[in-house]
Amino acid sequence: MEINQSLRGDFPDLRSRIRALQACLRETPVVPLSVEGIDLFAKLEFCNPFGSVKDRAAFWILKSAIESGLVTEKSTIIESSSGNFASAMASYCQLLALPFIAVIDPNIAATNEAFLRRTCSQVVKVEERDDVGGYLKTRLRKVQDLCANIPHSFWPNQYGNLRAVEAHYTLTGGEICQRFSELDYVFIGVSTGGTIAGISRRVKEHFPAVKVIAVDAEGSVIFGGPPKRRYIPGLGASMQPELVKHAQIDDVVLVPEHETVSACQELLFRHGLFVGGSSGTCFAAVKRSLPKLRGTRPPQVLFLCADRGSAYLDTVFNAEWSKQLAPPDVVAMNAKENAA
Repeated sequence: MEINQSLRGDFPDLRSRIRALQACLRETPVVPLSVEGIDLFAKLEFCNPFGSVKDRAAFWILKSAIESGLVTEKSTIIESSSGNFASAMASYCQLLALPFIAVIDPNIAATNEAFLRRTCSQVVKVEERDDVGGYLKTRLRKVQDLCANIPHSFWPNQYGNLRAVEAHYTLTGGEICQRFSELDYVFIGVSTGGTIAGISRRVKEHFPAVKVIAVDAEGSVIFGGPPKRRYIPGLGASMQPELVKHAQIDDVVLVPEHETVSACQELLFRHGLFVGGSSGTCFAAVKRSLPKLRGTRPPQVLFLCADRGSAYLDTVFNAEWSKQLAPPDVVAMNAKENAA
Protein backbone atom coordinates (compact mmCIF):
# COMPACT_ATOMS: atom_id res chain seq x y z
CA MET A 1 0.00 0.00 0.00
CA GLU A 2 1.30 3.45 -0.86
CA ILE A 3 0.75 5.95 1.94
CA ASN A 4 -0.89 8.95 0.29
CA GLN A 5 -1.73 10.89 3.45
CA SER A 6 0.14 10.66 6.76
CA LEU A 7 1.53 12.86 9.48
CA ARG A 8 5.11 11.99 8.56
CA GLY A 9 5.74 15.30 6.78
CA ASP A 10 4.76 17.39 9.79
CA PHE A 11 5.90 14.97 12.50
CA PRO A 12 8.86 12.83 11.39
CA ASP A 13 9.04 11.01 14.75
CA LEU A 14 6.51 8.22 15.39
CA ARG A 15 5.90 9.28 18.99
CA SER A 16 5.15 12.85 17.98
CA ARG A 17 2.71 11.57 15.34
CA ILE A 18 0.71 9.50 17.83
CA ARG A 19 0.57 12.42 20.27
CA ALA A 20 -0.78 14.64 17.52
CA LEU A 21 -3.54 12.12 16.80
CA GLN A 22 -4.92 12.22 20.35
CA ALA A 23 -6.74 15.44 19.48
CA CYS A 24 -9.01 13.33 17.23
CA LEU A 25 -10.67 11.68 20.24
CA ARG A 26 -13.30 14.20 21.24
CA GLU A 27 -16.22 13.62 23.59
CA THR A 28 -19.14 11.85 21.88
CA PRO A 29 -22.69 13.18 22.32
CA VAL A 30 -25.48 11.80 24.51
CA VAL A 31 -29.07 12.20 23.28
CA PRO A 32 -32.42 11.49 25.01
CA LEU A 33 -34.98 9.05 23.58
CA SER A 34 -38.68 8.96 24.39
CA VAL A 35 -39.60 5.62 26.01
CA GLU A 36 -42.47 5.50 28.49
CA GLY A 37 -41.53 4.84 32.12
CA ILE A 38 -37.78 5.49 31.86
CA ASP A 39 -35.43 8.36 31.09
CA LEU A 40 -33.47 6.78 28.24
CA PHE A 41 -30.28 8.13 26.71
CA ALA A 42 -28.04 6.94 23.87
CA LYS A 43 -24.30 7.68 23.74
CA LEU A 44 -23.38 8.08 20.09
CA GLU A 45 -20.02 6.39 19.71
CA PHE A 46 -20.37 6.46 15.93
CA CYS A 47 -19.33 10.13 16.23
CA ASN A 48 -15.75 9.03 16.83
CA PRO A 49 -13.41 10.08 13.98
CA PHE A 50 -13.46 6.75 12.12
CA GLY A 51 -17.04 5.81 12.93
CA SER A 52 -17.20 3.51 15.96
CA VAL A 53 -16.50 2.90 19.63
CA LYS A 54 -13.43 0.88 18.55
CA ASP A 55 -11.59 4.10 17.64
CA ARG A 56 -10.79 4.59 21.32
CA ALA A 57 -9.30 1.18 22.03
CA ALA A 58 -7.36 1.14 18.75
CA PHE A 59 -5.76 4.50 19.49
CA TRP A 60 -4.99 3.70 23.14
CA ILE A 61 -3.36 0.35 22.29
CA LEU A 62 -1.23 1.91 19.54
CA LYS A 63 -0.24 4.85 21.73
CA SER A 64 0.89 2.56 24.54
CA ALA A 65 2.80 0.27 22.16
CA ILE A 66 4.62 3.19 20.53
CA GLU A 67 5.48 4.85 23.83
CA SER A 68 6.82 1.59 25.26
CA GLY A 69 8.85 0.79 22.13
CA LEU A 70 6.84 -2.31 21.16
CA VAL A 71 5.91 -0.55 17.90
CA THR A 72 8.58 1.26 15.89
CA GLU A 73 8.95 2.57 12.35
CA LYS A 74 9.83 -1.00 11.28
CA SER A 75 6.68 -2.59 12.72
CA THR A 76 3.81 -4.25 10.86
CA ILE A 77 0.52 -4.26 12.75
CA ILE A 78 -1.62 -7.41 12.36
CA GLU A 79 -5.09 -7.87 13.86
CA SER A 80 -8.26 -9.94 13.64
CA SER A 81 -11.50 -7.97 13.42
CA SER A 82 -15.13 -8.24 12.38
CA GLY A 83 -14.83 -4.75 10.92
CA ASN A 84 -14.82 -1.72 13.20
CA PHE A 85 -11.56 -2.27 15.07
CA ALA A 86 -9.76 -3.01 11.81
CA SER A 87 -11.20 0.13 10.21
CA ALA A 88 -10.00 2.25 13.11
CA MET A 89 -6.58 0.59 13.21
CA ALA A 90 -6.18 0.89 9.44
CA SER A 91 -6.95 4.60 9.61
CA TYR A 92 -4.54 5.30 12.45
CA CYS A 93 -1.82 3.20 10.84
CA GLN A 94 -2.13 5.05 7.57
CA LEU A 95 -1.83 8.40 9.37
CA LEU A 96 1.18 7.07 11.27
CA ALA A 97 2.74 5.62 8.09
CA LEU A 98 2.70 2.07 9.51
CA PRO A 99 1.70 -1.03 7.49
CA PHE A 100 -1.41 -2.84 8.74
CA ILE A 101 -2.73 -6.32 7.87
CA ALA A 102 -6.40 -6.97 8.66
CA VAL A 103 -7.69 -10.52 9.17
CA ILE A 104 -11.44 -10.63 8.49
CA ASP A 105 -14.20 -13.19 7.78
CA PRO A 106 -17.28 -13.48 5.53
CA ASN A 107 -19.60 -11.82 8.09
CA ILE A 108 -17.89 -8.47 7.66
CA ALA A 109 -20.07 -5.74 6.17
CA ALA A 110 -19.31 -5.12 2.50
CA THR A 111 -18.65 -1.42 3.09
CA ASN A 112 -16.15 -2.19 5.86
CA GLU A 113 -14.35 -4.72 3.68
CA ALA A 114 -14.18 -2.25 0.81
CA PHE A 115 -12.74 0.39 3.13
CA LEU A 116 -10.09 -2.00 4.45
CA ARG A 117 -9.04 -3.08 0.96
CA ARG A 118 -8.41 0.58 0.13
CA THR A 119 -6.47 1.43 3.30
CA CYS A 120 -4.60 -1.70 4.45
CA SER A 121 -1.29 -3.10 3.32
CA GLN A 122 -3.03 -6.47 3.05
CA VAL A 123 -6.43 -7.97 3.86
CA VAL A 124 -6.65 -11.68 4.68
CA LYS A 125 -10.14 -13.18 4.63
CA VAL A 126 -10.60 -16.56 6.35
CA GLU A 127 -13.40 -18.81 5.14
CA GLU A 128 -13.30 -21.75 7.56
CA ARG A 129 -15.65 -21.76 10.56
CA ASP A 130 -14.29 -22.75 13.96
CA ASP A 131 -15.50 -25.58 16.19
CA VAL A 132 -18.48 -23.59 17.51
CA GLY A 133 -19.65 -22.29 14.14
CA GLY A 134 -18.01 -18.87 14.22
CA TYR A 135 -14.85 -17.45 12.68
CA LEU A 136 -13.04 -15.89 15.63
CA LYS A 137 -10.77 -18.83 16.44
CA THR A 138 -9.93 -19.23 12.75
CA ARG A 139 -9.04 -15.54 12.48
CA LEU A 140 -6.83 -15.69 15.55
CA ARG A 141 -4.94 -18.71 14.21
CA LYS A 142 -4.30 -16.80 11.00
CA VAL A 143 -3.01 -13.81 12.97
CA GLN A 144 -0.57 -16.05 14.81
CA ASP A 145 0.64 -17.58 11.53
CA LEU A 146 1.23 -14.14 10.03
CA CYS A 147 3.02 -12.85 13.12
CA ALA A 148 5.31 -15.87 13.11
CA ASN A 149 6.38 -15.18 9.52
CA ILE A 150 6.52 -11.38 9.33
CA PRO A 151 9.50 -9.65 11.00
CA HIS A 152 8.79 -6.88 13.54
CA SER A 153 5.10 -7.76 13.65
CA PHE A 154 2.86 -6.47 16.44
CA TRP A 155 -0.50 -7.99 17.42
CA PRO A 156 -2.70 -5.43 19.25
CA ASN A 157 -4.81 -8.31 20.67
CA GLN A 158 -8.00 -6.36 21.19
CA TYR A 159 -9.42 -9.47 22.90
CA GLY A 160 -6.87 -9.53 25.73
CA ASN A 161 -5.00 -6.23 25.82
CA LEU A 162 -5.74 -4.38 29.07
CA ARG A 163 -5.02 -1.09 27.30
CA ALA A 164 -8.45 -1.47 25.68
CA VAL A 165 -10.00 -1.53 29.16
CA GLU A 166 -7.93 1.50 30.12
CA ALA A 167 -9.14 3.39 27.05
CA HIS A 168 -12.79 3.00 27.96
CA TYR A 169 -12.19 3.55 31.67
CA THR A 170 -10.42 6.83 30.91
CA LEU A 171 -12.30 8.14 27.87
CA THR A 172 -15.77 6.63 27.45
CA GLY A 173 -16.41 5.96 31.13
CA GLY A 174 -14.98 9.31 32.13
CA GLU A 175 -17.31 11.14 29.75
CA ILE A 176 -20.35 9.26 31.10
CA CYS A 177 -19.47 10.20 34.68
CA GLN A 178 -19.09 13.86 33.71
CA ARG A 179 -22.35 13.90 31.75
CA PHE A 180 -24.68 12.42 34.39
CA SER A 181 -25.39 13.44 37.98
CA GLU A 182 -27.15 10.12 38.57
CA LEU A 183 -27.37 6.90 36.59
CA ASP A 184 -29.31 3.72 37.33
CA TYR A 185 -28.64 1.37 34.40
CA VAL A 186 -26.06 1.12 31.60
CA PHE A 187 -26.60 -1.33 28.72
CA ILE A 188 -23.42 -2.24 26.82
CA GLY A 189 -22.95 -4.68 23.95
CA VAL A 190 -20.16 -7.23 24.40
CA SER A 191 -17.74 -8.58 21.81
CA THR A 192 -14.09 -8.28 22.85
CA GLY A 193 -15.09 -7.18 26.35
CA GLY A 194 -12.86 -4.12 26.51
CA THR A 195 -15.69 -1.59 26.30
CA ILE A 196 -17.82 -3.06 29.08
CA ALA A 197 -14.79 -3.78 31.29
CA GLY A 198 -13.55 -0.19 31.17
CA ILE A 199 -16.91 1.55 31.40
CA SER A 200 -18.30 -0.71 34.12
CA ARG A 201 -15.34 -0.14 36.41
CA ARG A 202 -15.46 3.64 35.96
CA VAL A 203 -19.23 4.12 36.37
CA LYS A 204 -19.41 1.86 39.43
CA GLU A 205 -16.73 3.94 41.10
CA HIS A 206 -18.75 7.08 40.42
CA PHE A 207 -22.29 5.67 40.83
CA PRO A 208 -22.06 2.81 43.39
CA ALA A 209 -25.69 1.75 42.87
CA VAL A 210 -25.63 1.66 39.06
CA LYS A 211 -26.46 -1.64 37.37
CA VAL A 212 -24.33 -2.63 34.38
CA ILE A 213 -26.19 -4.85 31.92
CA ALA A 214 -24.16 -6.87 29.43
CA VAL A 215 -25.91 -7.33 26.08
CA ASP A 216 -25.07 -10.27 23.86
CA ALA A 217 -26.52 -12.03 20.83
CA GLU A 218 -28.16 -15.43 21.03
CA GLY A 219 -25.66 -17.94 19.65
CA SER A 220 -22.66 -16.21 21.21
CA VAL A 221 -20.79 -18.24 23.82
CA ILE A 222 -19.37 -15.34 25.84
CA PHE A 223 -21.73 -15.92 28.77
CA GLY A 224 -22.06 -19.67 28.43
CA GLY A 225 -24.99 -19.88 26.05
CA PRO A 226 -25.23 -22.63 23.42
CA PRO A 227 -23.38 -21.74 20.20
CA LYS A 228 -25.23 -21.24 16.94
CA ARG A 229 -24.56 -19.51 13.68
CA ARG A 230 -24.81 -15.72 13.86
CA TYR A 231 -25.14 -13.33 10.93
CA ILE A 232 -24.76 -9.80 12.35
CA PRO A 233 -21.16 -8.73 13.08
CA GLY A 234 -19.96 -6.52 15.89
CA LEU A 235 -21.52 -8.35 18.82
CA GLY A 236 -20.88 -11.69 20.49
CA ALA A 237 -18.05 -14.16 19.99
CA SER A 238 -17.35 -17.86 19.53
CA MET A 239 -15.07 -17.83 22.60
CA GLN A 240 -14.96 -15.92 25.88
CA PRO A 241 -12.50 -13.03 25.56
CA GLU A 242 -10.11 -12.53 28.48
CA LEU A 243 -11.20 -8.92 28.96
CA VAL A 244 -14.74 -9.91 29.98
CA LYS A 245 -13.27 -11.20 33.25
CA HIS A 246 -12.34 -7.62 34.13
CA ALA A 247 -15.90 -6.32 33.73
CA GLN A 248 -18.24 -5.64 36.65
CA ILE A 249 -21.54 -6.99 35.32
CA ASP A 250 -24.84 -7.17 37.18
CA ASP A 251 -26.97 -8.94 34.58
CA VAL A 252 -26.84 -10.35 31.05
CA VAL A 253 -29.50 -10.04 28.35
CA LEU A 254 -29.33 -12.29 25.29
CA VAL A 255 -31.13 -10.97 22.22
CA PRO A 256 -32.14 -12.97 19.12
CA GLU A 257 -30.97 -11.41 15.89
CA HIS A 258 -34.47 -10.83 14.50
CA GLU A 259 -35.10 -8.50 17.47
CA THR A 260 -31.90 -6.65 16.59
CA VAL A 261 -33.30 -5.96 13.12
CA SER A 262 -36.61 -4.66 14.51
CA ALA A 263 -34.82 -2.50 17.08
CA CYS A 264 -32.51 -0.94 14.48
CA GLN A 265 -35.48 -0.03 12.35
CA GLU A 266 -37.37 1.39 15.33
CA LEU A 267 -34.38 3.51 16.30
CA LEU A 268 -34.24 4.89 12.76
CA PHE A 269 -37.92 5.50 12.02
CA ARG A 270 -39.13 6.46 15.49
CA HIS A 271 -36.11 8.02 17.18
CA GLY A 272 -34.08 9.27 14.23
CA LEU A 273 -30.92 7.26 14.97
CA PHE A 274 -29.32 5.43 12.06
CA VAL A 275 -27.26 2.85 13.95
CA GLY A 276 -25.71 -0.57 13.50
CA GLY A 277 -26.40 -4.04 14.83
CA SER A 278 -24.90 -3.85 18.31
CA SER A 279 -26.70 -0.56 18.97
CA GLY A 280 -30.01 -2.11 17.97
CA THR A 281 -29.28 -5.13 20.14
CA CYS A 282 -28.69 -2.87 23.15
CA PHE A 283 -31.97 -1.05 22.50
CA ALA A 284 -33.77 -4.38 22.17
CA ALA A 285 -32.27 -5.44 25.52
CA VAL A 286 -33.59 -2.24 27.13
CA LYS A 287 -37.06 -3.00 25.79
CA ARG A 288 -36.87 -6.60 27.04
CA SER A 289 -35.92 -5.28 30.47
CA LEU A 290 -38.61 -2.59 30.78
CA PRO A 291 -40.72 -4.48 33.40
CA LYS A 292 -37.65 -4.67 35.66
CA LEU A 293 -36.60 -1.08 35.04
CA ARG A 294 -39.84 0.75 35.78
CA GLY A 295 -40.39 1.73 39.40
CA THR A 296 -41.71 4.51 41.62
CA ARG A 297 -39.67 7.01 39.60
CA PRO A 298 -38.38 6.88 36.03
CA PRO A 299 -34.83 5.47 36.19
CA GLN A 300 -31.94 7.02 34.26
CA VAL A 301 -30.93 4.47 31.61
CA LEU A 302 -28.04 4.71 29.15
CA PHE A 303 -27.08 2.48 26.22
CA LEU A 304 -24.17 2.67 23.80
CA CYS A 305 -24.56 3.13 20.06
CA ALA A 306 -21.31 1.58 18.89
CA ASP A 307 -21.47 2.40 15.18
CA ARG A 308 -23.57 3.90 12.41
CA GLY A 309 -26.02 1.96 10.25
CA SER A 310 -24.31 2.60 6.90
CA ALA A 311 -22.43 -0.72 6.96
CA TYR A 312 -25.69 -2.60 7.56
CA LEU A 313 -27.74 -1.36 4.61
CA ASP A 314 -27.41 -4.69 2.78
CA THR A 315 -28.21 -6.74 5.88
CA VAL A 316 -30.08 -5.34 8.90
CA PHE A 317 -31.89 -2.74 6.78
CA ASN A 318 -32.58 -5.16 3.91
CA ALA A 319 -35.98 -6.83 4.26
CA GLU A 320 -35.09 -9.79 2.01
CA TRP A 321 -31.85 -10.52 3.86
CA SER A 322 -33.56 -10.21 7.25
CA LYS A 323 -36.04 -12.97 6.44
CA GLN A 324 -33.39 -15.60 7.27
CA LEU A 325 -33.37 -14.38 10.88
CA ALA A 326 -37.10 -14.81 11.45
CA PRO A 327 -37.98 -17.29 14.25
CA PRO A 328 -39.57 -20.63 13.20
CA ASP A 329 -43.10 -19.63 14.27
CA VAL A 330 -42.98 -16.53 12.07
CA VAL A 331 -41.63 -18.53 9.12
CA ALA A 332 -44.42 -21.09 9.55
CA MET A 333 -47.07 -18.37 9.80
CA ASN A 334 -45.82 -16.65 6.65
CA ALA A 335 -45.74 -19.97 4.77
CA LYS A 336 -49.32 -20.66 5.82
CA GLU A 337 -50.46 -17.22 4.70
CA ASN A 338 -48.70 -17.61 1.35
CA ALA A 339 -50.27 -21.04 0.80
CA ALA A 340 -53.72 -19.65 1.49
